[in-house]
Amino acid sequence: MTYSLPAVADSLTLYLSEIRRFPTLSPEEEHRLAVRFYEEKDLEAAHTLITSNLRFVVKIAAEYRSYGVKMLDLVQEGNIGLMMAVRKFDPYKGFRLISYAVWWIRAYIQNHLISVWSLLKIGTTQAQRKLFFKLGQAKNAIRNMTGAEDLAATALSLDVTESEVTEMGERMRGECSLDAEIADGDGYTLLEGLADDRLNQEELLADHQEQALLKREITAAMGNLNEKERFIIERRVTADEPMTLQEIADTFAISRERVRQIEEGALRKMKNLLTPLIAHAQPA
Repeated sequence: MTYSLPAVADSLTLYLSEIRRFPTLSPEEEHRLAVRFYEEKDLEAAHTLITSNLRFVVKIAAEYRSYGVKMLDLVQEGNIGLMMAVRKFDPYKGFRLISYAVWWIRAYIQNHLISVWSLLKIGTTQAQRKLFFKLGQAKNAIRNMTGAEDLAATALSLDVTESEVTEMGERMRGECSLDAEIADGDGYTLLEGLADDRLNQEELLADHQEQALLKREITAAMGNLNEKERFIIERRVTADEPMTLQEIADTFAISRERVRQIEEGALRKMKNLLTPLIAHAQPA
């Protein structure tokens, strides 16, 4: 059972329009269908459970759209997580499917991000990392001050070239804004077409548990690094103001190239440790 996304230029818009056709389920309807699948492996029941929650997957995927990965790729990964959740869901435990599925959806999206490792492959210089994390903020600040975007001012504020700002903007731009109007002038946006699936208390608890689990896994992965590797990752990757290769080279009295090699090796080691944990961990 798969849910492929339309492979056309405006595929995100078409996909969002398509999934709006599927109604959400009441708790009673959901429980009845979940029992049918759990007890009888009724694929039609599973299909309905999945399609009724596709809009929620888009909501979650939208939270990760600033990480340089196509929105449709995030949605597709989230859909796989949703299908896994339906497959493993026990309707007799007394909570809603989405309270359970939210963990699986996020886990598959996060696993995809870690596999792509786009955050860490954007660049190795302090300026490039600052550009990745601060570009949107800098553009908004300049727009608020001047009333328009200013490429030169944005580049100057971030201490990069105008071509670097343009290139990074292209890489970070999504296929389609969820705030865009579906039809010119009608005022109806893609985001308004999605159900308001705000987290209830059970979902907030599940989200908190998931974040705590992810933090523990990252801490455990960092514990497998040696002292020098850990220092470089903390100062080069996770710091708000990362150190340059030269600054770390001076700290350890080694070459910039050696620092780069240690950093790449440490990232590979963490990726190998984190990917199977996030892909296969069971929800608490």
